[in-house]
Amino acid sequence: MKHQILIVEDELVVAGNLRTMLEKNDYGVCGVARSVFQAEQLIAQQKPDMVMIDIYLRGNLTGIDLAVALNDLDIPFVYISANSSRDILEAAKATVPYGFIVKPFREKDVLIALDIAFYRKGFVKQLPKKTGSSLFERNKTGGNVLLKSPSMLKVMDLINAVCGSETSVLLLGESGTGKEFLADYIHAHSARHSGPFVKVNCGAIPAQLIEQELFGSEKGAFTDAYERKTGKFEQAQGGTIFLDEIAEMPVDAQAKLLRVLQEKELYRLGGKDPVRLNIRIVAATNRILEEQIAEGRFRLDLYYRLQVFPVTLPPLRERKEDIPALAQAFTRHYGDTIGKKVGLSEKALHTLDGYTWPGNIRELQNIIERHVILATGSEIDDILLPRTELELPEVSSQHKSWKTLEDVEKDHILQVLVWCNYRVSGSNGAAAILGISPAILTSKLKKMGIVSQHLGK
Repeated sequence: MKHQILIVEDELVVAGNLRTMLEKNDYGVCGVARSVFQAEQLIAQQKPDMVMIDIYLRGNLTGIDLAVALNDLDIPFVYISANSSRDILEAAKATVPYGFIVKPFREKDVLIALDIAFYRKGFVKQLPKKTGSSLFERNKTGGNVLLKSPSMLKVMDLINAVCGSETSVLLLGESGTGKEFLADYIHAHSARHSGPFVKVNCGAIPAQLIEQELFGSEKGAFTDAYERKTGKFEQAQGGTIFLDEIAEMPVDAQAKLLRVLQEKELYRLGGKDPVRLNIRIVAATNRILEEQIAEGRFRLDLYYRLQVFPVTLPPLRERKEDIPALAQAFTRHYGDTIGKKVGLSEKALHTLDGYTWPGNIRELQNIIERHVILATGSEIDDILLPRTELELPEVSSQHKSWKTLEDVEKDHILQVLVWCNYRVSGSNGAAAILGISPAILTSKLKKMGIVSQHLGK
């Protein structure tokens, strides 16, 4: 039986072309709706297997509003839309679509997206329905961290379900939310756990070297190539390769990565014979990939190949139930590391709960480490945090003196620098706390004139 698809698109030409495309490729189209109201009527009548939704529709309701209703009905959907703002894309991703097709699209783009969407639909049916207690059984603190927030319990249900498969996983979320840890967790709980786990920071490798680093090179491939070099993919044979900051990879290298994903083989630079690969790929990014695609910085076909099993990690500010356990685990770990027996007071935990955590778990970890090092007693009572908007003095609504966004950013960066003793890089540096790379922070410092004024560079 054909899969029945409902098209929700208010541009008749686009909807007609899409219908022709689907029917030509053996999909059934059970209707075309131009508004959320029409779509709801057709959904009740036809009960489609998949809904393709344009974000911007006629009327007061958007495709995102329809998506929320589809989640309640347990009907999978794929977005189709032209360039959208960052806020719209964030709102769309929050509804957990099964795919996202950017206009204008090619026939093969649509077909690949639907193949993946239906694959994911079948996979999700196998997931456990009940969300129970989940544990980070292995973590960098050396102990078990019980997760209490509903959002992270759902994430761990997804992760535990996918660990035993060979499916590629795409980890999404802000910097510092724990993507690297989850990649390690997936490997450790997979059939490949005895094989290598190779980490690659795609944003840290110069563009001119990334292909050699990933794919390797043969002797004589270029000047100074005196011997064969094994790339990261070959180093991961029998195990897992973790491609962190995948959105920072140059577009040329993305094309070669796509071939690796499709064919499970590669050619070393200067090589003529293919190298067969036995690896699993886990990728991560803090970028909005749909936005990167619209700007021409990320390949749409690679996006589809990576999007088979996406998992979005919520920021720490949206999962504050987890802060006490994480903070106490970090405190125990760093206390054990330097030979101190120290804990956190209720006052300290209350302070941590009131902060917005722009740097997420990484920022929490760095702040706890610093306080453990400086602790003189058996309990940490006072927590020093970067200044937040909650600490700003109240002013009369008739006499407000607003700072520019640039001034606010500069003040915040200065406060973090002072707190870090002007260290930019490293696990306790300002870049890590701010959740950005040292290179980006250095660029900001130069633009703000902070480097020469405060760092003496």
